[in-house]
Amino acid sequence: MAVAASVAAPATGSATATALPAVNMAAVVKAAQIDPRRPDTALTPGAAASVLQVEKALDAKGFLDPSYVDGHFGTRTVDAYAAFQRSLGFSGLDASGLPGRSSLTSLGTNRFTVTAVISPGSKIAFRGVTVNTRTKAMLVAAEGLLGRTLTLTQGSYNPGGDSTSAGTHDGGGVLDISVTGLTTATRTDVVRRLRQVGFAAWLRTPSQGDWPYHIHAVAISDTDQSPQAQHQAGDYYLGQNGLANRGPDDGPQVTKVTWEEYQA
Repeated sequence: MAVAASVAAPATGSATATALPAVNMAAVVKAAQIDPRRPDTALTPGAAASVLQVEKALDAKGFLDPSYVDGHFGTRTVDAYAAFQRSLGFSGLDASGLPGRSSLTSLGTNRFTVTAVISPGSKIAFRGVTVNTRTKAMLVAAEGLLGRTLTLTQGSYNPGGDSTSAGTHDGGGVLDISVTGLTTATRTDVVRRLRQVGFAAWLRTPSQGDWPYHIHAVAISDTDQSPQAQHQAGDYYLGQNGLANRGPDDGPQVTKVTWEEYQA
């Protein structure tokens, strides 16, 4: 007859296992876009505790000087995270310093768990351009609010496709939208609806650069973003226009949210 195995009681005074801290990926990614664009070392609300855990792990692995372990995901932390990504074998846009699920999970091994995971999804062809599934879902949601379908003139993952784009379309989450045939009021409403679902969006005009009138939109917290698109998302949060001059935001004001916050 088989004898049931008994479970030994823990010895008196033995250490109790401590749960690992949780790192909110959505909050960390938001801070990684905003903090490097700040003129100071202010903290992104709701992100500091998670950023601090990431920085502690980067410090422990020798990628970040302990003086920068402060909850602010500034340029030094971006550089350190990019170096960590390269140490995992990532390169190019996958080693831009913007945390992705795979690298953040690896960094957290035996140190923290990852919650509020976000993903850009897979690359797909959509209305003649390339986007990812997260960006498509965001655009469709904005169109639902508008009650109209928009025409795309440039998509994502388009390195070198348009020299005037300054690299913003090299990665994921970025769209250019035609405004042909739209009234001034409708153009503004398009920008507003895009912003409401989680895009940093602006109406671009010929007076701003060598381009025709169009709407430029960056999906906030898309982890496939190029560094240039990351900067535009951060500037949007800081009330700027996403251009090289970093002028004041000239678009309709809405509550700034990510796609995941909009869905919630």
